[in-house]
Amino acid sequence: MEPSRETFGAVLRRLRRTAKLSQEELASRVGVDFTYVSKLENDRARPPAEETVLRLCTALNSNPDELIVASKKIPAGLGQAAVSSRGALEFLREADSMKLTEGEWRRLTATLKRLR
Repeated sequence: MEPSRETFGAVLRRLRRTAKLSQEELASRVGVDFTYVSKLENDRARPPAEETVLRLCTALNSNPDELIVASKKIPAGLGQAAVSSRGALEFLREADSMKLTEGEWRRLTATLKRLR
């Protein structure tokens, strides 16, 4: 399965509707103005910081990975891990050059888990 090409706003809207919440209800749970939620859903505002993405996911009772991927931002801590060693950086560069599919990334992750 290939990664979604949905925008951050489209993913957020889909998750909110699945949770059966209005924009106002979601905004209230997250602690933001409902107009901000509207702007996010209509892609008139840039995806928020990771902290806000995580609050949105908590309010929506959803796995944060989908919104984090849609935001196209590297989560805090992973950036440091990526540059923590030359080997890690080489691994990521090689994986990036291979243009892996979603399924290949998942198989690679499973292989990594078996190494330990």
